[in-house]
Amino acid sequence: MGIQTVGASLAPKDSSRWLILITVIVGTFLGRLDQTIVNLALPKIIEDFSITVSAAGWIATAYILANAVFVPIWGKLGDTTGRKRVYIAGFGLFIFGSVLAGFAWNLGSMIVFRVIQAIASSADYPTAMAIIAFTFSEGKERAQALGIWSSAFAASAVLGPLIGGPLIDTFGWRSVFLVNLPVGIIGLLMALAYIPESKVERSSHAFDWWGASMLGIALSSLVLVLDKGTEWGWISYESALCYLGIFGFGYVFYRIEKHHPEPIIDLKFFTHGPFVNTLGNNFIVFMGMMGSVFLLPIFAQTFLGYSATQSGLIFIPMAAGFMLSSPIGGALTGKVETQYVIAFSTIVAAIGMSLFTWLDVRSSILDLMIPLFIMSFGLGFGMAQRTNAIASLVPESEMGVASSVLALVRNIAGAFGIAIFGTVLKNTTESNVLSIVNNSELYTHTQNATQQFIALIELKAQITAYHTIFMLASCVMLVGAFFALMSRIPEKRLKNALSSDTSMNQFEL
Repeated sequence: MGIQTVGASLAPKDSSRWLILITVIVGTFLGRLDQTIVNLALPKIIEDFSITVSAAGWIATAYILANAVFVPIWGKLGDTTGRKRVYIAGFGLFIFGSVLAGFAWNLGSMIVFRVIQAIASSADYPTAMAIIAFTFSEGKERAQALGIWSSAFAASAVLGPLIGGPLIDTFGWRSVFLVNLPVGIIGLLMALAYIPESKVERSSHAFDWWGASMLGIALSSLVLVLDKGTEWGWISYESALCYLGIFGFGYVFYRIEKHHPEPIIDLKFFTHGPFVNTLGNNFIVFMGMMGSVFLLPIFAQTFLGYSATQSGLIFIPMAAGFMLSSPIGGALTGKVETQYVIAFSTIVAAIGMSLFTWLDVRSSILDLMIPLFIMSFGLGFGMAQRTNAIASLVPESEMGVASSVLALVRNIAGAFGIAIFGTVLKNTTESNVLSIVNNSELYTHTQNATQQFIALIELKAQITAYHTIFMLASCVMLVGAFFALMSRIPEKRLKNALSSDTSMNQFEL
């Protein structure tokens, strides 16, 4: 089947390339900022709608489910119908969904409008990455551009609490949605003006809707059990139904993709060693990072007495580390082999993560900030390489699909990390309580002494459990470094191999 990329000869000139990069950064930043800000608004939404915390959890769960399901669909549509077209459609729908969410009147309407936002937001990552890869075709420059773009993720994570807090306090929770309208319109106009169209010309086949549906059900089951497994119980009836959905519909998806002429995800990707190992590194790194870092605000507020705003401030060094090191990582392209950059960055991140094992109730804010900076600096200078490696290992005609696979792996890894580490924290705390009780003795049996004794045991058990989590996360990241070293990643794209076949055996391994 003949395949070629439309617009390959129409790649943007130097004068407009950086405007294109700025444009997609605006979209990425806005989408990720929205996720962070909405979490801050949940207490006010709970109060306004008179709902429980458990019910409000579905606002986040629905968003995660819809986002995971639609990422591969948008990636495929971008490759086949036009990346600019899909990017703009997603951006416009995101603005529309944001305005609707700003006027939500109850929990049901909010969930529906958040699903609309999630569907739209899922278009950003695969199309933005493909647009950048098309715009910056030279390996080193592409890596630098992807590194700068990646820093938008970190910036949004930090600026979310800093922007969202004042907005909510001054204008109410609806403002965190409605603010997307003016900023979104600016980003949309920039996209219309600066982003060129690029897509793939190929023989006409019907879109793989059956494959997309089966993948959607399997992913929904996976994300749902990861999000709710701790609450339901991992061997509960509800969890068992999710496991059945994962494996049953996942198998049907595999059978469909194996024979479809235009699969939504090309399974040949997963026969390519460097591609699989690079995905493995991404999965393990994001699982370790998300699974442990989400616990830091809980630790800061529970044991150090920080407010929600103070807890948000501790992540400023994390954004600084990403933004400082991402361009450095891009500049290393062509000078140091990619797998060594990724491996070393993962090791540095593991060292930063291990420093959290020193935390206790007497820790200062610097004891949180310094490890976060080291961890994010390490991840940052390898982030461009992780992203660029995926872009370099697939045909340009499949860039959107490969980008969606990367986004999917990172999102699922984060969900895995949060679910697994949350469960480990709970179980380790309970185990520590029993161990400490068996090795402790109380000599004064007054009521006050007994209460203090119990409180100290619980405190010691929880602090030690956090140490276990951070050490586990550090070890997980070291495994990620091993995956990186197992990859032999080409240092530049072999463009001449993209003439007539999408098979992965075109690439020099």
